[in-house]
Amino acid sequence: MGASSSPDITDVSSLYGTTVGFALTITVTTDLITVSTDKIVKINTMMVSNIDGTNSADVTIALVLADADPNGITDFDVTSGQPWYLAKTVAVPADSTLIVLDTPLFLRAGDVLEGGASGNSDLQLVVSYEVYDDAS
Repeated sequence: MGASSSPDITDVSSLYGTTVGFALTITVTTDLITVSTDKIVKINTMMVSNIDGTNSADVTIALVLADADPNGITDFDVTSGQPWYLAKTVAVPADSTLIVLDTPLFLRAGDVLEGGASGNSDLQLVVSYEVYDDAS
């Protein structure tokens, strides 16, 4: 299963679910999750919390797709290596939480989730996901 193929996720060797957290920095192109070979990642939820009690901060979250293979979809416009934004400089008010994603999103081998904030130590990102492993 390489970056250019979409595996049959009903026939994987293992399936793991987990939740991770990130303290976002002012580098909005920071790699947060990079999908390894023989893996598919299903992101279930992404939430950003502003832990600054006074100031609003902006969040940017993007996908960088390693392969623009449409897998049977026509009228397809995705460029490999280009960021595709889930949130671009979206304000998160002080002491509040923004739901960035609450429906599943699949990433294939080589794809990267990247992100950052307008201020260091203001925003925390929580991501709940599943890893489908097709390693033989």
